[in-house]
Amino acid sequence: MKTVAIYPGSFDPVTLGHLSVLKRAAGLFSEVVVVVVHNPSKDPLFSIAERVALFEAAAKDLGANIRFSGLAEGLLVDHAKSLGATAIIKGFRTTADIEYELPMAQVNRDLSAIETVFVPAEPGYGYVSSSLVKEVVRLGGDASGYVSESVLTALRERLSQ
Repeated sequence: MKTVAIYPGSFDPVTLGHLSVLKRAAGLFSEVVVVVVHNPSKDPLFSIAERVALFEAAAKDLGANIRFSGLAEGLLVDHAKSLGATAIIKGFRTTADIEYELPMAQVNRDLSAIETVFVPAEPGYGYVSSSLVKEVVRLGGDASGYVSESVLTALRERLSQ
């Protein structure tokens, strides 16, 4: 039986922690669709199309069962249904992430019967966030341990403008 999951997030930018969650999710499902979403509470550095392209480049060696999509508006669960997904993958670093994500998981289930699967961050990435990575690069620090080389290059170029 084919199982499809979506892995949504703003991914601005994608980090090695995100890639770790994706790799593990790809081992659990027949297909994982990374859905780069617009989050109205955030001011992204990169457009949805740019974030999709950066994620595709960073994940190119993770498996043939990974696809990418963007979602600029509308309900995530409606997009998930249109993709044939039966699960939503959410990575978490701390209990604060769970407290934030759990109500959304419950509403998503109520709206669509789509289950959310929580995947913990690997200990080495538990403190890494996209916001932190952007701040490190913005201040001239070395973020090479947190993002792929292609993402680091894009960050440096964008933040130097």
